[in-house]
Parts: sequence; structure tokens; C-alpha cells
Amino acid sequence: MTTARSVIALFLGAFVLTAGALPSQAVKVAPDRQVAYRGWTSASDFLAGEQSGTSVTGDALTIGTPTGTRSYVDPFGDGTAKTYDQASWISPHVSTGFGLTELIASWNATTPPGTWVEVSMAGTTNLGVATKWYVLGRWSSGDNTAAGDIHRTSVPSQGDANGSVAVDTFQAASGGWLDRWQLKVTLYRLSGTTQSPVVRSVGAMASRLPSDKKVAASPLGGAEGIVLDVPTYSQETHIGHYPQWDGGGEAWCSATSTAMVLDYYGAGPTRTETAWVDPSDADPQVDHSARSVFDYSYDGAGNWPFNTAYAGSRGVDGFITRLRSLTEAEQFIKAGIPLVASLSFKKGDLPGAGYGTNGHLMVIVGFDKDGNVVVNDPASHLIPSNDQVRTTYDRTAFENAWVPHSGGLVYVIHPEGLPLPAPSDPQHNW
Repeated sequence: MTTARSVIALFLGAFVLTAGALPSQAVKVAPDRQVAYRGWTSASDFLAGEQSGTSVTGDALTIGTPTGTRSYVDPFGDGTAKTYDQASWISPHVSTGFGLTELIASWNATTPPGTWVEVSMAGTTNLGVATKWYVLGRWSSGDNTAAGDIHRTSVPSQGDANGSVAVDTFQAASGGWLDRWQLKVTLYRLSGTTQSPVVRSVGAMASRLPSDKKVAASPLGGAEGIVLDVPTYSQETHIGHYPQWDGGGEAWCSATSTAMVLDYYGAGPTRTETAWVDPSDADPQVDHSARSVFDYSYDGAGNWPFNTAYAGSRGVDGFITRLRSLTEAEQFIKAGIPLVASLSFKKGDLPGAGYGTNGHLMVIVGFDKDGNVVVNDPASHLIPSNDQVRTTYDRTAFENAWVPHSGGLVYVIHPEGLPLPAPSDPQHNW
């Protein structure tokens, strides 16, 4: 479980075209659940953007000729300013076709010591106003600050008349929306060095959701009886571990879920990489995950894009999106891809869980023959045992703890050679 995230009321219903909206339609009436994902993952994708000092090497962005320097004081460091060379890439504008009220970015990057990346977004409001750049994350896969790594962090207190950022999520101002958006990736390296971040992908999920409190169970999607062999790890066996990274237990549901999926693909850390963990810990990969996803401003391991970025640093692909239903989730299970899902529920609302939570993540690993959801729930019924992690939850109860709470948010983590299922909706959400 994670600290409860702030939730805003999402704008709902029809809206009338105003300055800055798409010119071809005077009025747009939205379907119930609007979600669209757009990513850039190849040389041709990156060449379509605006480059300022970056170079496209293979299918990735690197620093070519820096355009300048930046003096950065790490707010969680010793107060000493370090100077970094910088280069940036800006995506093409993306028109949603609907008025987005939330946007969550994702990226996969390798950051050698002394390098890091910053991901920002901007857009055009329904009033035709161009927003500022909102920072959605400052990311370094390492934490060797002596070598020039930064403490990875979200950036608080960015709100203005057009929107704000809640940890990792851009939220449009109340009653407003964005008609289009774009991302900016800035690559940094310590001045006087030649290393460079390598950005393999960047993208964002834009959404506008109804404020429904309850949803009907979705139709079965063909994954009934399929359960993926994802290893089971309990977050509760880590209570009290490493207080500097939020101390295990309930704070580590996201990191534990990410560790389970990585080990399913054989992409988890090696014994050498986890040698710093107390040798009495049977699952050091969980501690390693928590350290590697920790957001020093949020002061927790539940930053969604930081989790998929950590997975991306392990040689797999990861991104954040929202699914509209368990029917869509079943398509991923059929493709061999488990999903990390974000839920919230009161005690008793998810029969068999035995607890309630303002925010929790668990791994969807399959479905029983009746379409109920088989999960690896790291809360382990609050019993500290890996043997208690695998459980089955009622389909309707699970869907109502997932879709209204987080809008069906999931981490999609998969090896590059394992293709995603084909989207079934013309409004692609992956």
C-alpha cells in the first residue's frame, strides 16, 4: 500500500469548442472513458521531434553537442551546486481529440554515473492558452551522488491557473482541459565528462474520465483459466527495512510488485547488485527495487513512472497507461504479460483481502475459469509470508476497486521481444 494520492474531480460531459480547440467540430460529446497513449520509441520517432543538441543513435536519444550548461543544486544533497551540460528533445504536438484532464508520462533510459534526465510536458488549454513546461520527473537510475548522480525526484508546487502536478500526474485546472500536449526530455551530464544518458523511449497517457463510483463487471475476454507463473513476494516481510527508503511493509507495495514482474522475466538484479542488502533478507530484490524507484520529494516508493523507468533500466520496456476494463487486461494475460494495477477499497469491499487501503498496487497474473482475477497481492492478507501472496478476487469487486479509483491504471512491463496485444479500441491506450 502507498500513501493516499490527492484526487481531483474530473471534468465530465459535453463541451463546446472554444479558441484552441480542433476546428472541424463545433461540439464534442465524450464517450464515458477517454484514454489515449502516445509514445516515441524509434529513430524515426525521435527524428520527428525537435532536437536541441541531441543525437539519435540507433533507436535512442543521446547527447550530441550540448546547447549549454545548467547549475543544479540537488535539494536532497549537501547544498553544493554542480554544473551539467544539457541537450533536449521536444516531441511533436499530440492532439487528443478530447479535452484531457490528466497526463502521466513514462520513459525508459539508461543513465551512467554523473548523468540524468528531466521529463516535462506542456500543452494548449481549452481557452487557447499555451501552458508553461511542467516537470514530471527528474530521473537517475543510480544514486552515487559523489559521482554526480542526483536524488531522483518529482517536483512539487508547480501549480498555476492552467494546472498542477500531483507527484507524477499533470492535472488540468478545475473546469479546464488541454486540447493538445507535447513532451520535452532534457539530457544532462557532468560538465567535462563525455558520458550520456541513453533514452530508448518516452511517451504519455492522456485521459479524461467520468466520476463514476461504480462500474458493471466487464465481459469475459478469453483469458479464463490462464495464470502466469509470476513469483510471489510479500511486502510485509520487509517491515522496518531501510527507513531511508520508507521502511518496507505497507510503503513498498509498488516496489514489491515491480520486483515480482522483473523476476518473472528474469530481469531482476543479480546477487552482486544486491550485495549491499542485509544477507538475512530472503528477497533482496525487493529492497533493491525500493531503493531504485524511491522519489525523494514524494518520500516514497510509489511514484508510478519511476517504477516503470526502473524496469526500463533493467533491459525491458515499461510504461504507464489506463485500461478501460478487465476485458482489456485479459488481452495482456493472453499475451503472457502480467500487469501491476493500482487499487483503493474499504475493508470488506474486496472480499478475501481482509484490509482496506487508500492506495495499493498488486500484480494481475491471470484469471480463474469464471473470470475472477488471480493476483499476486504483496500485502499478503497482512501476513508476512510469500506463501500468502497468490490469491483470487471477485471480478466485479476487483474492477470496482480499480477502475473508479485509479481509472484502471497499470504498469505495463514486458521484454522488447514479447509483443503487446493489439488494441481493440480505435482510441489506443497502449
